[in-house]
Amino acid sequence: MSEKDLYKTLNVDRNADADTIKKSYRKLALKYHPDQNKDNPEAEAKFKEISHAYDILKDTQKKQMYDQFGERAFQNGGPSGGAGGPGGFGGAGGGGGFGDIFEEMFGDFMGGGGRGQGRSSAMRGSDVQFSMDVSLEDAFSGKEANIRVPTVESCAGCSGTGAEDGSGGTENCSTCAGQGRVRAQQGFFTIERACPTCNGQGQIIRNPCRKCSGQGRIKGSKKLKVNIPAGIDDGRRIRISGEGEAGVRGGPAGDLYILISVKQHNLFKRADSNLHCHVPIAFTSAALGGEVEVPTIDGKTAQVKIPAGTQSGQQFRLRGKGMPVLKSGIKGDMFVEIFVETPVNLSKKQTQLLKQFADEGPKKGSPSNSPESEGFFSKVKDMWSDLKD
Repeated sequence: MSEKDLYKTLNVDRNADADTIKKSYRKLALKYHPDQNKDNPEAEAKFKEISHAYDILKDTQKKQMYDQFGERAFQNGGPSGGAGGPGGFGGAGGGGGFGDIFEEMFGDFMGGGGRGQGRSSAMRGSDVQFSMDVSLEDAFSGKEANIRVPTVESCAGCSGTGAEDGSGGTENCSTCAGQGRVRAQQGFFTIERACPTCNGQGQIIRNPCRKCSGQGRIKGSKKLKVNIPAGIDDGRRIRISGEGEAGVRGGPAGDLYILISVKQHNLFKRADSNLHCHVPIAFTSAALGGEVEVPTIDGKTAQVKIPAGTQSGQQFRLRGKGMPVLKSGIKGDMFVEIFVETPVNLSKKQTQLLKQFADEGPKKGSPSNSPESEGFFSKVKDMWSDLKD
């Protein structure tokens, strides 16, 4: 009896690629699966042939051996997966129930590997994020801060194993036989989901720890020292490895992320590594000139020379008086913006002096004392003249 051509069984050419072979198998398997053809014994035989052909052609090494030697390569102790012809329904050669087809088609979306793969009960703990407010001064100089963070820590009663001391540890879950997954028939499909008894772990604790109920960890808090580097920016995160939540049943701990929030300052505004400071001065200082003492972020002061005739909004730059650039040793600049303050609560004599100043005004042909305002009103006058014309 001549052997059948496995490529013809799957309705594909001999040079078909893996995706084409898989698509054709899916189509034929759905058509001839016994669950869909309960009154047709020929369909079961056809399904076995299809499964046997796919079992060989989907494997690169088996496919190469088949192309060279035919099916005799798999007889008399050859590679498994079809010894002597199609395997029985539910055996190694042809696969089992309709859930196998579902797993073959959609297994990548199930979030796990193939059948027979249990999961380790130990899992890594979750990462934790903690928000921390720091002052602009602390961001400038850097500091070592002590913080207390809520966390999930390893249970001291069972040393993180989840089992009472000396209980013998874990055993395979009886519901899923250690696979971590169970199947349920729902109409046309067999649905696979995490085992509800062991929560997908595949193992259960023989004698759970009474303190942590078998989880191997409990809620708590811990005190940590955090190094805030000089020049830290608002919104930057500091990672502390292994200080997150404790792992499940002895698994490794997650990481702790400190989210830095730099508080607003009542004098300085930050722009990257530069600082801006709004400084009011008396109008006499602005008119006559002089020096003004301004604070700096390092807690000291600096002298700023004010030229005569300084106007509101004029800026003066103090190099190197800004924020440090993180991990560079470079500092930004500080910009002093002048605000000329109009005097209030004048005495009788001050009022008279100001009136005298206004009445005298500049001599004809001399530069104006207020060039900006006179220039503005001159433009307004020209505009109205143009409108009248």
